[in-house]
Parts: sequence; C-alpha cells; structure tokens
Amino acid sequence: MAPRCIAFGVATALLLTACASPLDPPRARRHPGERTRPPGSEAVPASAYRPVGADAPPTLGGADSPEDFVRYALFHSPEVERAYQAWRAAAERLPQVRALPDPRADFEYDFRSDEAMIGAMQEFPWPGTLKRREAAAARGAVSAWREFESARLAVAERVTIAVHETAFLDAAIGITREKLDLLASLEQVIRARYRVGTGSHPELIRAQVELGELEDRLAALLASRPALVAELNAALNRPTDSEVGAIGRLPGRVVRESAAGLAGVARWANADLLALDERVEEQRRLEGVARLEGLPGFGAGVEYTILENEMGGGLDGDPVTLRVGMTIPLWREKYDAAVREAMARRLAISHEREGQANRVSAEVSRAWFEHTDAHRRVGLYERTLIPKAEESLRASLVGFRAGDTSFLDLLDTERTLLEFAMSAERARADRAIALAKLNRLVGTAIPTDPADEPTEDEP
Repeated sequence: MAPRCIAFGVATALLLTACASPLDPPRARRHPGERTRPPGSEAVPASAYRPVGADAPPTLGGADSPEDFVRYALFHSPEVERAYQAWRAAAERLPQVRALPDPRADFEYDFRSDEAMIGAMQEFPWPGTLKRREAAAARGAVSAWREFESARLAVAERVTIAVHETAFLDAAIGITREKLDLLASLEQVIRARYRVGTGSHPELIRAQVELGELEDRLAALLASRPALVAELNAALNRPTDSEVGAIGRLPGRVVRESAAGLAGVARWANADLLALDERVEEQRRLEGVARLEGLPGFGAGVEYTILENEMGGGLDGDPVTLRVGMTIPLWREKYDAAVREAMARRLAISHEREGQANRVSAEVSRAWFEHTDAHRRVGLYERTLIPKAEESLRASLVGFRAGDTSFLDLLDTERTLLEFAMSAERARADRAIALAKLNRLVGTAIPTDPADEPTEDEP
C-alpha cells in the first residue's frame, strides 16, 4: 500500500498546487508592488488620489499658492491616476509570469473491461525560466512607475504654467486699470483747459483716442481671462467655469546651478529616461527568457487504474503508473527568432533612450536660458527702467501742470511706463514657467534662491 499512498500524494500535489517549481528556488510571499517600487517611493499611498497623511482631499480657498494648486491637481488628476493604475497593473504581472502552467488531469473509462484510469501531469520549464520572466516583469513594472512619476511632473508643470499665466493676466489688468485712471484724469484736465481756452482741441482728441485704446485693451484682457481660467480648471480636473479669484504677485525663485550641471543631473534623474532604462533591462531579461525557452521542458505525473477485481477483493498487478516526459524544442527557427526579436527591441529602446537624452539636454539648456534671461529682464525693468520711467513721468506731470510740457510728451512717457510694467510682469511669469519646465526635465529637486530682489547683472 505504500507505493499507492505515495502515488496518491504526488497526484494530489500536482492537482492542487502549481505555484512553485521544484526546479526554481523558493520565493518570499510578498505583494508584487513591494518589489517594483524604486527606492524612495514608499511615501506614495495605495491610490494616487489620497496623499500620505491626508484624511481629506485638499481644497482651494481664496489665497492659494502655486503649490496649493499643484497639490490639488495631483490629488484629482485623471492622468496621474491613470499612470498609477497602469503601474499597479504592471505589478500584478509578476505572480502571473512566475507561476507554473496549470497541471493537466485526465480520466479514462473502458466499458469493455470496466476499467477506469485517472491521472495528472505537471509541466516544468527549464530551470531559471520562471525567475527570468519575473525579473523581466519587475523591470517593466518599475518602468511603469517611472512613467507615473513623469505624469505627476507633467501635471505639476501644466498647473504651474496656468497659474502664472493667470497671475500675469491679473497683473496686466491691474496695471492697465491704473494707467486708464491716470489717463482719464489727464483727459479731464485737458477738457477743462479747452473750455477756458487754454487747451487745444487736437490734444483733447488725442487724449480721448488714447483713452479709447486703453479701454479696448482692458476689455480684451478681461475677455481673455475666462479662457485662461478654463485651462487652469482643466488641469485641476474641475468644471471649466469654476471660479478662480484674482491671483496676486507670486514670489519668484531663481536656480543656482548652471545649464551644464542641470543637464548632467537630468541624464540620470529624468523620469522618462529612467523609464527607458528599465525597459532596456526588461528586454535584456526577456532575451534570456527566449534563450531558456529554446531548451527542453519537463513533465511529471501519475496514473491510477481502477480494476474490476479490485472491488471484489483481488488486484492484478500494480495499478499506479509514474510518467515522466520532456518537450523537444525541435523547430529552432522560432526560438532563435524570439532571441533576435528581444535583442532588436533592446537595441531599439537603447537608441531611443540616447536620442531622448540628447533632446532632454537641449531642452534643459533652452529652459535654463529662458529662466535666467527672464530673471535678468526682471532685474533690468524693476531696478533700472521702471524707476527711471516713473521719475520721468513725475517730471512730465509737473511740467504739464505748469504748462512747460506738452501733452504728447506726457502721453509718450506714460505709454513707456505702461509697457515697462507689462514687460516686467511678463518676465516674472516667463521666469516661473521656465523653472517649471526645468523641474519636469530634471526630474529631481533643483536648488533655487529667492528672487525677490533681482539685480540687472544676475544670471
């Protein structure tokens, strides 16, 4: 009876378990996600929608910073959640690829001899195949995680750009209203002078024309705000008509590193490049899997035959049969083609990574130039041009009231100050937008300094 008990035990094990191969080393029982998160990513929760330590979703109030808008967007963004769930799906590939094929169970009954046969067979790939498959799937899951990080950076950049564009528009509206009030007061002075005969009619007409142009400019700025707000709300995953209050002047930051230094950091920290690195390693391991799949596989099983005379107390021979089989990889071309396919994919991704790295370096240099040039322009306008234009406007106002300065000279001075103020606000927005691009391209924290007091010669 001992052989029969052993055979029954083997058959039961083959039928009920297929999660481990005797030809592969044992593995710890862990969730696949624990093995596919890069170091430092433990702070990301089980869903991208719930920040760590947050009991309630972030909200927006009346005086929100760009960081508040970014935090809200990362919590609600469907792009971020899509990338996160794509990583979770890739992580769930691990228990699938490391499992053995399902065992095969057979039942046969011969009506002529009243004999029945039951059997089970388990197939085993070449040793190491399952481990290579799991390693390849793990690399693919890490690549998906890097793409999730890239999605978060892209959403943060999009929101930051929208916030600073809205802040620039609000500043432009305020500057235009201020200059409109000044011009309206001047127009009243000219009108009063014209009534008493000390002013000219062409000056009055010119003031009214200039006043109409400023009113049209202000109307155009006000009409464009709903479109910018709609873009910001779309990035925040809110209804496009959701209200966004006026955004005041935002504090500026300026980078400390050079363009070459940031480009060097981006080559090993950019999320898209890291994702391609993981895909290269995934294909390298799939190449090894393809080589192992070209080697023989094995199968082991048992058959148990129930004889008629066993029911009557007799037994003719041993009814238990052990079976061992082996697959013969005879058609070599398909296995060799699989190896060549994985190799070609690895080389293609490697070249894609090289080209992407060159583009990232060029984009970092471009964004760094735009950032530093905008910072230079902010210093130029706020420290040099605007103070001089304000001084010139004050002198022109004094001369105009005294009758020593013509209205055309005063109007030209006022228009110059308006353009300088607009250009300064545009430079502030450009500086922040370029910094947001740098943050996405570099992929890691960039050292910056406060830029509240820029100088003309500061890079």
